Amino acid sequence: MHKDILGLHHVTAISNNAKKNHQFYTEVLGLRMVKKTVNFDDPSTYHFYFGDEQGSPGSIITFFPWEGIGKGINGVGMATHTGYSVPEGSFEFWKERLSKEGITSSESEIFGEKVLSFNDPDGMQLQLIIPNKIDSREPWITNSISPEFAIRGFHNVTLTLRSADATSKVLTDILGYSLKEQKGNRYRFETDTIDTANIIDIIEDENAPVGRNAAGTNHHIAFRVKNDDVLMEVRERVVAAGLSITPKIDRDYFFSLYFREPGGVLFEVATNNPGFTVDEPLESLGSALKLPTQYENMRSKIEAVLPKL
Repeated sequence: MHKDILGLHHVTAISNNAKKNHQFYTEVLGLRMVKKTVNFDDPSTYHFYFGDEQGSPGSIITFFPWEGIGKGINGVGMATHTGYSVPEGSFEFWKERLSKEGITSSESEIFGEKVLSFNDPDGMQLQLIIPNKIDSREPWITNSISPEFAIRGFHNVTLTLRSADATSKVLTDILGYSLKEQKGNRYRFETDTIDTANIIDIIEDENAPVGRNAAGTNHHIAFRVKNDDVLMEVRERVVAAGLSITPKIDRDYFFSLYFREPGGVLFEVATNNPGFTVDEPLESLGSALKLPTQYENMRSKIEAVLPKL
């Protein structure tokens, strides 16, 4: 069993409006704006990173806010639900807070864990989950969200697929996860290399619509590795399994590989290094617009077209 995947690194999604996206994730959910940069392939679009104080792997949700892109479809071939860990006894606080924003939430239970489900303003399907194991991660604290309620980081991501079989083999044979539970058409995979952000659920649904990427949908999920050397070892396993994978890509704050697993979900593998303090100090993370080096000479033009926050 491979032991080099350290759970989730980040989740990347699409939104329809930069200002609303920024407001919801910082002011309503209380996450820190860890990095404000632009899309590597489209510098006229922001790339936001929200997470804990340091932007720790396993806490980071990132967004491409393509203005006016319209609503996508959460469905087959996608990561359809992103789950955050919150403390026991916090649901009443979150239900009231979301309700004030006009957001409806519903309680349920999945594999014995309490779940509060809701959508962000774009329709991104989010879940707050009280884990069976105490989550000791330090949350980012705001004036309106105290530690006994604050989000700790990711708990799990749920994939919706026509069939779980081929994707299950990628999770177990390449990424080192193990099937821990199955109930009906839901499967839970975990890695024991880390205690948090270490769960992938699969829902098998032959009748779900085919997913379509636009606002409110996931673009890809990223798994975490320690460094570049481990990254390339994982790449060898993906190639040996007959899957296409990119070369190593420098994303400024981590190094990445991308491959699409057989069920259609875009997977990334990303390194811990160098981290988000490589270009600004911890105390001021996310406060300034940071541009990839190739776009620095275009700063004035880029700043002129980016939406005001």
